[in-house]
Amino acid sequence: MAGVRVGIEIHQQLDTREKLFCGCRTVLREEEPDYTVRRRMRATASEMGLVDRAALFEFGRGRVFSYQGYRDTTCLVELDEEPPHDLNREAIGISLTVAQLLNMRIVEEIHVMRKIVIDGSNTTGFQRTAKVAFGGWLLDGKERIGMQSLCLEEDAARKVSEDAAGTTYRLDRLGIPLVEIATAPDITSGEQAGRVALAMGRILQATGKIKRGLGTIRQDLNVSVEGGTRVEIKGVQELGAIVKVVESEATRQRSLLEIRDELARRGVTGVRGEVHDVTEIFSGTSSKVLRRALDSGGRIKAVLLAGFDGLLKRELQPGRRLGTELSDRAKVSAGVGGIFHTDELPAYGITKEDVSKLIARLSSAKGDSIVFVAAEAGVADAALDAVVERASLAIKGVPAEVRAANADGTTRFMRPMPGSARMYPETDVPSTVVREAMVKEIRSWLPELLDAKTERYVREYGLSRDLAELIVDSPHAGTFEALVREDGLSPSFVAATFEYTLKSLRREGVDVEELNREKTREVLLRVHRGEVGKEAMPDILRWLASNRGSVDSALEALALRRVGDEGLRKAVEEIVERNIELVRSQGERVLSPLMGDLMKSFKGKVDGKVLHSMLKEEISKRIAESPR
Repeated sequence: MAGVRVGIEIHQQLDTREKLFCGCRTVLREEEPDYTVRRRMRATASEMGLVDRAALFEFGRGRVFSYQGYRDTTCLVELDEEPPHDLNREAIGISLTVAQLLNMRIVEEIHVMRKIVIDGSNTTGFQRTAKVAFGGWLLDGKERIGMQSLCLEEDAARKVSEDAAGTTYRLDRLGIPLVEIATAPDITSGEQAGRVALAMGRILQATGKIKRGLGTIRQDLNVSVEGGTRVEIKGVQELGAIVKVVESEATRQRSLLEIRDELARRGVTGVRGEVHDVTEIFSGTSSKVLRRALDSGGRIKAVLLAGFDGLLKRELQPGRRLGTELSDRAKVSAGVGGIFHTDELPAYGITKEDVSKLIARLSSAKGDSIVFVAAEAGVADAALDAVVERASLAIKGVPAEVRAANADGTTRFMRPMPGSARMYPETDVPSTVVREAMVKEIRSWLPELLDAKTERYVREYGLSRDLAELIVDSPHAGTFEALVREDGLSPSFVAATFEYTLKSLRREGVDVEELNREKTREVLLRVHRGEVGKEAMPDILRWLASNRGSVDSALEALALRRVGDEGLRKAVEEIVERNIELVRSQGERVLSPLMGDLMKSFKGKVDGKVLHSMLKEEISKRIAESPR
């Protein structure tokens, strides 16, 4: 993809016991919260006397924020009613480990900064962040991809709901430590971006100290094309989506540059932006949207975009046009449902006669376009101001802005790009000196990287390469090694349980995340000792995932209590006796059908190998006793 430059920012939650600036546990809660507080945010000038444009934009939306908390897992620090505690030492150690795995230079002293964020995701109005390392690299094939910085940050509050009036957040996630790793803009395609993000994720996994699951990691992308400017794309959750998002955003930016050039050819140098009240034109409209707005006391207001005819319907991304970009700005800035423009009319119940009257009212000439909005008067004005601002930016090309990734790989406007005025020092948290002895100690026990671990699993444990790669990438890798090393379980048996049995249950809809390590370990040990048949494992695990009981409770509920050797031998003797003529005539050929009959009675209650051995022994004994 010629002319494309991509940088990646990976945000990964760390699996620490406590949060970054307090002693609260790093757990997410689903129970009803114990309390809710409400606040507003406002933009203020920095120490340099400047107001960050992104903060000013969010302040202009006039939203109210609600924060839900729990008395046992959130505290006054999250509510910004108590100063933050010192930096979490465990989190510092993990971030230093990651920095060394990425060949980065570690700072001599860690200073915490405040980064202004007033979208409500932090009760303080800023996010605390601290640079830990810079200037590293990793290899993509033979190509070095630069690592610009590694920061230790507090995660934001968790969004629970949102409507026109405000947003509700939950404080359980606020303060969970995360590392933010930013690459240099050395990546030149979506495919390469995907590979680099995967490589960074695998390095983080190697530490064994990161949280796993949806929402614990996200990738933000910085994308630019030749002749354009940097655009930040937030919230790319899935690695597989990176390629599509990069390609789609590059297409959007190139299309915007083409529109810029077309506007220049048409001689468009600016947008006047005069707002006209055109309510009377649509007083008898049959458009449901306009009728609904008028009946509720709204007004219809319009603005002329001279020289824009036909450009608002120009496609930038699949299903998204320049008109969509104007609409996004109006929606985010003023809260309207959308806009109308003459490039797409007549339609939506708006007639050709309505359009003719509109053109006459605004003195629109050939080559012009008109945008109009139906809403309460002040809201309509704010929406059209946003439309005019975005149309003015089209004359320049690609706006520097923050965008969100859509599920289909396209992107939408979120807010303007933050400026340098958003950062200032944190006054409540002392700096942390990084001692050389600490760095040396971490360097002496750097974790094994996943590729090396895969090779070791194949060599040391005799796993197939496919199974080794699966278990290495699994959140169960640590448990796997413990069960094999400490409990003496079969490596292939344990790995297959985690990577095949559990995944099969998940596909059935079983919530395997409810299975804790100790219960899973106990089930594996019982099977290993022959107390439970291997065939019963899915049933036992399924029961444990859906019930709060013990393994013994599961065995009781499933009627899987182990049959003793005496009872088992008696059953073997009885089935052989019932089929003695077959045994005498067919010999050991009868082993398989008799084994099948026994397993119908004892499936899951005994080890199949033990049962097979007993049956074979009894058949051989009876054959030997038979008259010649």
